[in-house]
Amino acid sequence: MSDDTQLQQRVMAELNWQPGVTAGHIGVTAKAGIVTLSGHVESYADKHAAEAITRRVRGVFGVAEDIVVELPVHIKRTDEDIAGAAVERLAWDVSVPRDSVKVTVADGWLTLTGRVGAHYQREAAMRDVQGLIGVRGVSSEITIKPRVDATNLSQDIMHALQRSWFVEPNAISVTVEGGAVRLSGTVHSPHERNLAATTAWSAPGTITVENNITVS
Repeated sequence: MSDDTQLQQRVMAELNWQPGVTAGHIGVTAKAGIVTLSGHVESYADKHAAEAITRRVRGVFGVAEDIVVELPVHIKRTDEDIAGAAVERLAWDVSVPRDSVKVTVADGWLTLTGRVGAHYQREAAMRDVQGLIGVRGVSSEITIKPRVDATNLSQDIMHALQRSWFVEPNAISVTVEGGAVRLSGTVHSPHERNLAATTAWSAPGTITVENNITVS
């Protein structure tokens, strides 16, 4: 059995294992560590979950996602319905500063715009709208307010990495220009690489993260 076939089977098994995804209409192919997902699902939440599940399977280096969201025939949601539900959901989330995020919807595709103070607030807004019925896709154009003084941002991130059990901080270099963070170095697993990026995003004032860490 080829490596590609084994990877394909591992991804399919993981998708079928997860209770939150209906995998019956999702096709999986694999080539040299790149997995392509195709087919259709009934919600954008399923589509997003399928990609996230696939990325954490051992041996997956990248995902090409061609899944289409097709609503059940008995469910109809207008763009106005979706926009109203999104605005209400955002208003109830204390993680999203009030009136900081705007919503537009076109043919079921929802776009978020605005400015927030931190990455986690932008992520919270995305999570709020991904599971709404009728949403076929989500784009985020939310920006993060730059930190007034980013002088100690690099030091703050390094201190956070040093507090972690799972990352060897001496193996990672952090450089900062304004709010743009660049990570480099070598770690032992994809989990460590992702955790380093998550740590950098958690620092107040981080606007972008360029993760150049390699896994050996």
